[in-house]
Amino acid sequence: MQPPAPLDPESQSAAAVLMVRPASFGFNPETASSNGFQRPPTSASEAETQSRALAEFDVLADSLQRAGVRVIVAPDTAVPVKPDAIFPNNWVSFHHDGTVVLYPMLAPNRRLERRDEVLHQVARDGGYQVTRTVDLKHREAQSQFLEGTGSLVLDRPNRIAFASLSPRTDLDVLGEFSQQLGYELVTFEAFDQASPPRAVYHTNVLMALGTRFAVVCTEAIANPAHRRAVTQRLASSGHEVIEISQAQMHRFAGNLLELAPPGGPLIALSQNAWGSFDPAQRRRLESHGTVLVADIPVIERAGGGGVRCMLAEIHLPGRVARG
Repeated sequence: MQPPAPLDPESQSAAAVLMVRPASFGFNPETASSNGFQRPPTSASEAETQSRALAEFDVLADSLQRAGVRVIVAPDTAVPVKPDAIFPNNWVSFHHDGTVVLYPMLAPNRRLERRDEVLHQVARDGGYQVTRTVDLKHREAQSQFLEGTGSLVLDRPNRIAFASLSPRTDLDVLGEFSQQLGYELVTFEAFDQASPPRAVYHTNVLMALGTRFAVVCTEAIANPAHRRAVTQRLASSGHEVIEISQAQMHRFAGNLLELAPPGGPLIALSQNAWGSFDPAQRRRLESHGTVLVADIPVIERAGGGGVRCMLAEIHLPGRVARG
């Protein structure tokens, strides 16, 4: 028997995403201590916060679909309450060899977001093939966490995983991910400008990778040697590095996602993030694709996550038709 043909190299960007339409979006007290981007709503009731977040969600999903991105929208369930269900990229990732990875989550109420019916919907509605599941949930019993492509910023073609260590991103779990998926690790520590400084909770708020560009808040990376290592690794793999400041990072300028609809590269980010870029930075981003901007102030404030956090990109292969 002939061995199976090797897979084509994985592309950086996906043409499809999973989004979870929230049933009970709101400020999550279980995540607030480790998320410096999260703020309680000023005066809105829980019902108003949910209603506004739902409207923001629907506009983003519709905008992506109209831009040619395939969007699989999975409904959240009202019970049990899951205030952060809108951020599925923290509990699951989908890979081009048919692998699905399930991740260990720090907050107990976020672990409720992992639902088999969502995975079944992705495979069914998208016509995708799942050949392997890498389940890292067992690490929760050891208080070790790795929150998906929040913790991991993946250079998929070059098999490099960038990760900022934090209470939500554990080095031992990174090692298990690396062994299971075959990724080289580039790790570092990053901090905000609070007093005292806090670890940046997720790598994907300080860093984003497209096919030929990288947005990075290098000034948040504590060790100068690690800072140089990150930028040199990006440059050596052909990425134009676009530096952002701490202030821009806190406006979610590092929290963007390149997608690959049929019409060409699309870069999705929030109005808050886009408004923080200066004209030169905007021109550099626009040279890499069409920019899609969504206004999500309630989601960013109460949830502490941006547009990229709302999108779990789907790289799975299609099912093979059987004759």
